[in-house]
Amino acid sequence: MGRPNVGKSTLFNRIVGSRRAIVGDEPGITRDRLYGEAEWRGRELRIVDTGGIIPEDKDLIPAEIFRQAKVALQEAAGIILVVDGRSEIAAPDLELARLLIRGGKPLFLAVNKMDTDKQQSLAEEFYRLGIKKLFPVSAENGTGVDDLLDAVLEALPQERQTTEGTEDTGETPETAEPPETRVAIIGHPNVGKSTLLNRLTGTSRAIVSPIPGTTRDAIDELVVRDGQRFRFIDTAGIRRKGKTHLMAEKLSVVMARKHLEAADIALLVIDATEGVNALDATIAGYAHESGRSVIIVVNKWDLVISGQRRAGRESKAERIRDSKRPADRAAYEQRVRYALKFLNYAPLLFISAETGKDTERIFPLLEEVAAERRKRISTAEMNRFLKQVDFDRASVPASHRVRIYYMTQASVSPPTFVLFTDRKVKLHFSYQRFIENQIRRAFGFMGTPIWIKSRASD
Repeated sequence: MGRPNVGKSTLFNRIVGSRRAIVGDEPGITRDRLYGEAEWRGRELRIVDTGGIIPEDKDLIPAEIFRQAKVALQEAAGIILVVDGRSEIAAPDLELARLLIRGGKPLFLAVNKMDTDKQQSLAEEFYRLGIKKLFPVSAENGTGVDDLLDAVLEALPQERQTTEGTEDTGETPETAEPPETRVAIIGHPNVGKSTLLNRLTGTSRAIVSPIPGTTRDAIDELVVRDGQRFRFIDTAGIRRKGKTHLMAEKLSVVMARKHLEAADIALLVIDATEGVNALDATIAGYAHESGRSVIIVVNKWDLVISGQRRAGRESKAERIRDSKRPADRAAYEQRVRYALKFLNYAPLLFISAETGKDTERIFPLLEEVAAERRKRISTAEMNRFLKQVDFDRASVPASHRVRIYYMTQASVSPPTFVLFTDRKVKLHFSYQRFIENQIRRAFGFMGTPIWIKSRASD
């Protein structure tokens, strides 16, 4: 914990051993709390990075950051207060130190940005904060972090690993943990991604505000439901390149795409009051091209059907926009499907994350799409399927036609098929689309893209 721009996220990244949190010179980059796993001296640690705290700031975003930090404080077994060793002690440092001391939990003071031995002598000034366990550190180059972590482990008792009500028979338990499905919530800014994350996890995990770009780091939360494990990742809103100005915003977009590519399924959130625009199509293209399974979520549908924008109370621009946005669900879905033709395999839901309307339908759909993504068809089944396909129906120029000897599924997630053909030639896109449609008709693969590759038989 600490006030803005003292190096908390740099220290967090140093301890967890990866660039999990976005760092930069702009204050207030971290807003939501971020979790990371670390190992030190054989002990496993869960590290929480909080946003920069100014306790008396009553503005919406700082107040929400403080609320998120207090949740982390309640969960924590120990606290590291980070201060900037190159600056003088500020009032927020004193106030935050008093707050943490009153909490009664093991407390450590990391005086950061002590990059040289000469600078470390400046750290003693910070004993004025009243925290006895003080450590000069440099989160940037790692100096002093080992001493800090050693002190943390010494102060925190190791939890005993016991299982109540069972005997150690030496046998491997039959109930292994189910595989974890990673679900990225994607979309442009202010479509309701963080509200949806909070609704799905049943928490106030993410800061929600009407200010576009509130979420910067990717926030994740594990939910276990009906024996299935889902890790939801709320990504920053992806904008056009020319619309991002602050470095933190540019990095958050890069990180959003990185976390999307690490996910299994993408929940593509569309604002029902705006309809599908070019940016939605671009974001959907990122998911499709990277091989993620996709569920299209039309959010704020309650605002469309309630007719909150009445004729006469809206501007001319809003009336024109509303005339292009049908309130009929079937007509609306038709427009979405037309705008996102390449996602014809993706199921579509109409929900309200704010009220919770129909959000319960997301979990069964996630289970089904995850199973389809991991589905494997045997080579024998594929070859029986191949004999039944009438390739003459494919509208492909004669010069691009190939003879397919046999077909096999090479991998899953996404399902990838290899065709062994009579000659080495790149499949015509019409041929590839025809084969994909035939595979879907025979085997399903709802919600997931299908990759098809060709190889000349020896």
